[in-house]
Formats: sequence, C-alpha cells, structure tokens
Amino acid sequence: MMYRIHQIKLDLADSKEKIPEKILKKIGIRDLSIKEWHIVKESIDARDKANIKWIYSVDFIANKKLKLEEAPIIEYRLPEVDWNLLSDRKKPIVVGFGPAGIFAALILAQAGLNPIVIERGKEVEKRAHDVENFWNNNVLNTESNVQFGEGGAGAFSDGKLTTGIKDVRIKKVLEELVRFGAPSEILYKQKPHIGTDMLMIVVKNLREEIIRLGGQIIFETKMTDIIVSEGKIKGLVCEKNKEQSTYFCSHVILAPGHSARDTFEQLNDIGIKMEQKPFSIGVRIEHPQELVDIAQYGGPHGDIGLPPAEYKLSHRCKGDSDVDGRGVYTFCMCPGGQVITASSQEKGVVVNGMSLHARNSGWANSALLCDVRTEDFGSSDVLAGVRFQEKYEHKAYLQAGGRYAPPACTWGALRDGKAPHVEGCLPEFAVAAFRQVMPELGKKLKGFDADDAKVYAVETRSSSPVRILREKNGQSVSVLGLYPCGEGAGYAGGITSAAVDGIKMAEALICDMQGK
Repeated sequence: MMYRIHQIKLDLADSKEKIPEKILKKIGIRDLSIKEWHIVKESIDARDKANIKWIYSVDFIANKKLKLEEAPIIEYRLPEVDWNLLSDRKKPIVVGFGPAGIFAALILAQAGLNPIVIERGKEVEKRAHDVENFWNNNVLNTESNVQFGEGGAGAFSDGKLTTGIKDVRIKKVLEELVRFGAPSEILYKQKPHIGTDMLMIVVKNLREEIIRLGGQIIFETKMTDIIVSEGKIKGLVCEKNKEQSTYFCSHVILAPGHSARDTFEQLNDIGIKMEQKPFSIGVRIEHPQELVDIAQYGGPHGDIGLPPAEYKLSHRCKGDSDVDGRGVYTFCMCPGGQVITASSQEKGVVVNGMSLHARNSGWANSALLCDVRTEDFGSSDVLAGVRFQEKYEHKAYLQAGGRYAPPACTWGALRDGKAPHVEGCLPEFAVAAFRQVMPELGKKLKGFDADDAKVYAVETRSSSPVRILREKNGQSVSVLGLYPCGEGAGYAGGITSAAVDGIKMAEALICDMQGK
C-alpha cells in the first residue's frame, strides 16, 4: 500500500536522499523500512529567514501496515471510442494551437480520431525568427508574433504551470509535458515552470506526436467563416496565401487565444453568442532579482542555494469612487526574466514578461494590474472590451513615438506625475489605484515601491475581454458541434488551466460523436 506523508523538512544543505530517514523519524516506529518513495510536492518555507527549509509531501511504501493517509490514486483515463457508435466519420477540427488546442488535439489523436488542426501562425521555430525580427528591427508580422503561432501566447512567457484549479487532468498535462521534454521536477514543484527556451522544444515534440498518431496540422491558415445549417456546424472556410478552402466537418473545438480579435469579430458577425468579460490593465514593473531575494530569503538566492525568489502581491483600494473596491495585484511574475514587447496588432504596444528555464537574467518583473470592470468599457457592445484594450495599446504606440517600444519610466516618476508618456497610456483610475496601493505592496515586499523600480506600459492581455457562451456539455449556445475552449474563449487563465479545458472539450466532443 502506498502512503502519503506531509511536512517532511530538509535543511537547504541536505540531500533529497535523506527523505526516507526523515520519514522514519517522523513516524517513530521500530523495525520500519521504506521500500519505495517519490516526492509529490516540494515547497520552500522562508518565514524564518535564518532557518529556511525545504518542505516535502512524499508517497512511500513501507514493510508494515500503517495508520497513515493512503496516497490517492490519480490516473487519467483516455475516453474510449466505440467506432460502431460514431454518428459520422468526418475528422474533428481544432482551431488554434496554443495550450488548449494542443491538448485537445492530443487527446483526439490518442483516441484515434485523426484531428485536423488549423493554426493562423507558424511553427514555433519559424515563429521565433519572426519574433526576433520584431524585437530587433521593429518589424511586426501580425500573423506570427508573441501572441499568434504554435504554442500560443504561453510560448513566449515564463512557461509557468501554476493554477488555481483542481482537476485530475492536471496530472495528465504535466506528465505529457515531461514526456515531451519538460524537466520531471514540474511534477512536484509547488510553482512549476518550464521556461520559454525549453517550452519551444516541448511544443515541437507535442506537434510531432499528434502527427505521428494520425493528426494533421495546417499552419499559416486562418479561419474566416463558419458554415452553419439548421443550427449545426457543417464546415469551416479558411484562408492561406489569399486562397480559400472549405473543410467540411460536424465537430470543431475553437481555441482562438485571448488576442484573436478578428476572430471575435467574425463570431459576432455570424451570431455566435458572447458576453463582455472583465479583465485588467496595467504595467510591467521590474526590480533587481537580488532585491526580491533579500526581501523573501534574507540574501541573494545563489548564496543561499535556492532558486530566484518569487512573489505574489495584492491589495484592494478604498476611498475615491473611481478606485473604491478595485483590486490591484501582481500577475505572471518572472524571476530572472525580462520585459518583452508583445504586440500583435499594427500601431499598438503591449508588454509582457518572459523567462528562460535558467531564470538567470538578474532581473525580476511582473505585471502590476488594476481591475477593469465592464462598466468601464463605455458601451454595451459585446466587443467593447476589445476596443478598450486597443485604445490604450494605441496610446502606448503614440507615446513611444510611433514605434513598437514600451514607454518606460521609474515608479518614482509615475507616482509623482513626472512621466506623462507612461501615465498617458493608462486609464486615470488605474494610475490613481497604483498610487494608492504601491506603499501597501511595499510593506508586503520590502523595496517593491522603490523609487527606481522600472515601469513599462502597457499590459492589457492578462485575459480575454469576452466569453464565448457554451452549454454544460461544452457546445456553443448558438451552434451545435462548436466547442469554445481555453483562455481566448474565456474559460481559462494560464497554460495549465487552458490545457485542462482543451482536454475537457475533447472529451465532450468524443462523447457527442458517439451520441452519449
């Protein structure tokens, strides 16, 4: 029998091989031996900076029966396909090849359904070339950039896999990522990450596996229309190199990503029901990594023998009616990372953060965001949130002098009203909220509100500004056979939750194909 034990503590200098010894000491039973063990979760307890510990939860097998928690059996089971029950043999189509689309396609391929994937962007290798050209030469390819292409927006990030959801499918996602090149430590780290450099390798390997299993992936091809008859999906019209093709189908997983604004327009035009969704707006804030390390650990991470320190901060505003009740929080924190320009639309500037697996840049950055409410959009139009984002991205472009370069300043300058080129990229309520909240965040993380902290504008893509409405069975409320999916459809918030939603929609599609 496998048991699970928590709060196994190691000093920073201890080897993980001491874990069985620590388990025996904690249990305190004579003649007990441990036959097999593996780490379930690893975290850091740095509350006492003079005595920082590694903390583990461990599953193990012993030579005696124990009165301990049994380790839960968490095993993902692939949906079975009874080929005699299939309503038709048309191949299912997946639109979009970010985390949701990749894992939807993987499940469909593993089930033997030979999916077709339509992706507007390029393979990750070619995409990386276009992104470098954008960063180095200010040349934006609106179809191949930080937002669009194989791997989705998450491919140019930190590759963070933390999520607030609890779902058996998370284990499936992590195990597949490891199988295709991610480090095995993501299976037990409290805050797992892969890194942009390693994530690109994993994405390529996932693509090759889907193809090996019979899937087809068509890059540089954009969905331009959905063919609907009697309330059911009948096909997709797609365009590649200005030539149109029609793909006849009865089931489509739509995983467009949060920046597919032209797709939202198309869906709205053909009557696919959507609703406005609140999101956030703000800046990237950057500090020396050592400042964060000292605040969290008491010293530089390398001297202590720990990974670069992270943080997650939040505070709710009070007082003035424009900011009262608004949340200000950090998001997508990148230890040892860099601030990047993440534009996907002409004459718009967007910022994001990115880290390589080593997280060794010496700088820490995160989004500093303020809640945007749907009433801030100024219109009941379902796409008003998109227009809101575009407005401030264009302001940032103009403040940068018509270049794809984020307007930047120090926090001290923005706080004191001496950075109009940055302040002009943000709604007044966001600037007011930051000025109120930053001293409070500085109390939670010493130095966070330092005058010389660097600020870059503008961050608008923390989540989708719309939600594509779907029924409990996953299908669109407007069109049978259409499964809105992932972060762009409004049902996820990060790589892991998007991948899990992709798996859910693949399962729902397989059930429907068999009339279940």
